[in-house]
Amino acid sequence: MKHIFLVFVLLTAITSTVLGQDAVNQDFSPPDNSAMLDVKSTNKGFLPPRMTTAQRNAIGSPAEGLVIYNTDQKTLNVFNGTSWGWMTPLVCLPNVTSKLDGKIYNAIAFSSQCWITRNLGSEHQATAINDATSASAGCYYQFNRKQGYKHDGTTVTPAWTISAISENSDWQAANDPCNLELGAGWRIPTYSEWEYVDASGNWNNVNGPWNSPLKIHPAGNITLNGLLGPRGIYGNYWSSTQYDATIAGILGIAPGYTNVFSNNKAFGFSVRCVKD
Repeated sequence: MKHIFLVFVLLTAITSTVLGQDAVNQDFSPPDNSAMLDVKSTNKGFLPPRMTTAQRNAIGSPAEGLVIYNTDQKTLNVFNGTSWGWMTPLVCLPNVTSKLDGKIYNAIAFSSQCWITRNLGSEHQATAINDATSASAGCYYQFNRKQGYKHDGTTVTPAWTISAISENSDWQAANDPCNLELGAGWRIPTYSEWEYVDASGNWNNVNGPWNSPLKIHPAGNITLNGLLGPRGIYGNYWSSTQYDATIAGILGIAPGYTNVFSNNKAFGFSVRCVKD
């Protein structure tokens, strides 16, 4: 029996060497093709080297990507090629207070960032996917403009005066209503961030964003001539990324699609705020 076991161990070692991969598990399954080391368990974890900060600093010429658990900091440390950094869990304060009007926004951890769960300028989160009220829609903004507009279905407040924008710029922090209203660190999502959220959530129509933790609903828009778009049916949310002097990226949601594309900077679209 010992000889059989020895042969099995040798064959396993030879196979591992030939493949250039290793698997650590209890069911003798092979490693995944994409992994050099595949550790699998349903009742045990992976335990990295544990050391103090002083011991970590004594490591000679650490490789970029080297990982240890720091017993002083109580967190994982990663060497980025220049210095040691640490991993901390994402913590979002549940309430964020507007500096302009005292509104309180709920914030949640979503897609490795903190997001507010209703539109900027709104009184409350939408009560249904087809909520067409101004109170849940909040403010509409033109690209790279800090002025927010409300629309009660008949009148725009304040008066709608800009029907065209032509400037070669992404949305600047000085004009970002998220930064101005919620404080440092809060900002409008980039085009790439909307793409990631859309793709990772597998959003295909208006139901995807609405059923997500962000509760994004079709809040309508303000057209170039100041009219209210189809609130409760369609919705557009700005990114902070321009396409060219007159067009910028948006998240668009509708009964038949959810997509990240671009639209005219002079439209009034909704805003959600994100913080890293």
